[in-house]
Amino acid sequence: MSQRTAVSLEAAALTRCRHRVYLDATFPDELAGAPENPGARQRQEAAAAHREAIRQTLFDADPDGWVLIAPEGPMSQRAERTLDACRAGADRIWGAVLPSEPDTGRRGRSEILLRDAERGGYIPVIVVNHKVTDPGRGALTTDLFAWAPAADETRKVRSQVRDQMRLAHLYRMLERHGLASPAKVAGAIGYGGDCILVHDLDILVHDLDQILDDYDARLADRLEIARGLTPTAPSQIGECKTCPWWDRCRAELTVTRDVSLVAPGQRAAVLRELEVHTIDGLARWEGEEPEAWPQGSFEDAIVTARAWIAGAPLVRRYRHVHVHRADVEVDIDMESYHEHGAYLWGTLLNSGSSSEYIPFATWEPVPTDDEARSFAEFWRWLSDQRRAAERRGKTFAAYCYSRSAEDKWLLSSARRFHGFPGVPELAEVKAFIGSNEWVDIFQAVTDQFVCPNGKGLKKIAPIAGHHWRDAEAGGEASMSWYREAVGMAGEPDPAQRVRLLEYNEDDVIATKILREWMSDRAVLDIPFVEDL
Repeated sequence: MSQRTAVSLEAAALTRCRHRVYLDATFPDELAGAPENPGARQRQEAAAAHREAIRQTLFDADPDGWVLIAPEGPMSQRAERTLDACRAGADRIWGAVLPSEPDTGRRGRSEILLRDAERGGYIPVIVVNHKVTDPGRGALTTDLFAWAPAADETRKVRSQVRDQMRLAHLYRMLERHGLASPAKVAGAIGYGGDCILVHDLDILVHDLDQILDDYDARLADRLEIARGLTPTAPSQIGECKTCPWWDRCRAELTVTRDVSLVAPGQRAAVLRELEVHTIDGLARWEGEEPEAWPQGSFEDAIVTARAWIAGAPLVRRYRHVHVHRADVEVDIDMESYHEHGAYLWGTLLNSGSSSEYIPFATWEPVPTDDEARSFAEFWRWLSDQRRAAERRGKTFAAYCYSRSAEDKWLLSSARRFHGFPGVPELAEVKAFIGSNEWVDIFQAVTDQFVCPNGKGLKKIAPIAGHHWRDAEAGGEASMSWYREAVGMAGEPDPAQRVRLLEYNEDDVIATKILREWMSDRAVLDIPFVEDL
């Protein structure tokens, strides 16, 4: 059997870009030699730490109630040990590996297998480092320590297709050996790790197929692609940002001037159905907007295509550019570590011609009650600046870039640390973020510019003349720096704390420079949409 036909897929391939599945299967040596993505590595490390924390919690509660499949040794041996434990009737198995299936192309692992004492067989349960529920009602959950599914009045399901596909994958593999529970259920322990979300694999998805039916169709499609029997072609989607093949695909797309470079995702698919395959074709569009246009402004897509051809990094929507300004201005940027907590509130106080960077941080690993201290100190300082400006008869404004993260942690911190010294009431925080003193520069950019290369701060601020001191500066890199700064895997590294503070300072300076540039030079530097 050739390399192209002897394929073996894990469930992750079922929600992955179809062209990536082809490239992974066809060029395995190139894939193995691709540089490791720091963000992907960091996410893998965080996920491994989460899995280990859950395992420790479960084993501490019932040390003798588990069979552990040790992670050492060949996968085939671990799979045999898993089957032996199942045949022996083990109630709970951790680290299960199921035998690879050359004929079906399946391979897979399940953090947990639970014996269905009522019906027989096993229920797969996965441990993932993302949220599987949100506040609400209607989810089916069970306690971590005893399988007893019941409607949950405090949680609703957060849709995670990747989890559904992985659980269906594992169910089919258990079914192969006569080890699947007839109940057709599975579970997921997500971030927070306080319950198991129960998935009914018979439930309808997309109002059309059951999860297992959807899974079977996806697997058949991906196997055909991996075996080279179904052709695929590159097209830019959100996944491209972290894909090891993106440089290769981008080069192909650039040569053909593919329309997905300016209208990625489903937008490109709609345009291709209308026989618009290139950026040039979109730039020449005349007539009405397509009826099935999926998201965003179609007019912006046309402008983006024209800007790409002209080499313009931004395009002004209006002849004049406006951004809210004040006598006393404060720039704010928050740094968080996943969903664990906000460890740094960085500020830049601008009054007259002077600026001062003032950080409020905790270097205890989050989550920690010391967050309450740093958050309270930040809030007290911010409130003092607002009151001082008011006493002097000065206007005040605080700025951030893309406020959703800051809003989330402002509100979350007020809720989590209610009653701690200096922590504001939730109503006080809501009043601030709802006032005209809280200004989102990202929204100002979105409202007034078309941004062909994206609207992230790292994309826009350099156009205004700002550059970060650290060439690796970025959200994902900062996660790795934080782990070292607080000593998650060893001794705390003071140098990484300095690095994080400088990165945060550069972020708030970027917001300041961008705001000033919009007030001053943007109309001179950036073409007006009607000029293209």
